Amino acid sequence: MEESFLEFQNPIRDAISRIRFAPQSNNLLISSWDCSLRLYDVDGCVLRLEAPTEAALLDCCFQNESIAFSAGSDCYIRRYDLHSGIQGTIGNHDDLAICVEFCEETCQVVSAGWDNKIMLWDMRMKRAPGCVKILGAEVESMSLSVFNLLVSAGPSVNTYDLRMSERPVQEEQLSMGVQIKCLRSIPKSKGFAVGSIDGRVTLDISYTPNSNDNGYTFRCHPKSKKGRDHLVAVNDIVFNPIICSAFVTCDGEGYLPRYPNSVVSLSYNHKGQLLAVASSYTYQERNEKEDPPQIFIHVMDDNNGLLSSGTSRNITKNKKAD
Repeated sequence: MEESFLEFQNPIRDAISRIRFAPQSNNLLISSWDCSLRLYDVDGCVLRLEAPTEAALLDCCFQNESIAFSAGSDCYIRRYDLHSGIQGTIGNHDDLAICVEFCEETCQVVSAGWDNKIMLWDMRMKRAPGCVKILGAEVESMSLSVFNLLVSAGPSVNTYDLRMSERPVQEEQLSMGVQIKCLRSIPKSKGFAVGSIDGRVTLDISYTPNSNDNGYTFRCHPKSKKGRDHLVAVNDIVFNPIICSAFVTCDGEGYLPRYPNSVVSLSYNHKGQLLAVASSYTYQERNEKEDPPQIFIHVMDDNNGLLSSGTSRNITKNKKAD
């Protein structure tokens, strides 16, 4: 399989919000605005689970190969048994729940919502969330690496250590000057990458808060129309789990015939050999078509390049200088 797309007997009926490969297999979790969570076996080319809910799903994540979570537009965080299909709610926000992560080290589900709150749910205890953080702005994006929780709110990125999460251990004001679109942790480090609505990516690669040389900003999706800059949002950033200095970004302009719509989400499998690409309308780009969303699977070569024929023009692969 050099290049393929996932086939669904019943197509995904609305925009895709997130795709994520499983921790130890090539099962792909898919959350969508059509109110369903799906689990697709990429190796077997078969849909293993479609779990309908009562709300649009804005994010999803794995706990392990058997358990997953979603964040919904009805404010609820849901837990799914991926074998039986049984689902239930573990709690809720006071406004849309937009981000969800699971910390294996602390056995906590971490969620964020438009109520300006970050909530931590200990899966070992059936009770209210153990910690609630109230921020001064709406959360735009969230990412987790081991104990380090990164949260973007307004122009800032807050870093929390989940072992002592009463207050942020580091708060960084970014000088991008525009809205943050996505935030992703750099694997095996305390660094991160931030994508903006105007096509810029900021890398923070410092290992100490006082470092003077802590990263750089570049425009990874330059667009020019009629001699003028055309701003295109960076929708997602994903780091290769094996080659941690290699990462992929995607934007809101898909190109025919490879990606018919915006590329909204990316995910590497656990070995860094497969890259899943979700192409879907987002209701944010003027030239989008309301065609059924599609998910493409690419095989990576030894240099982290696409083995599939042709050129992925709307995906920019970047490598950080050593």
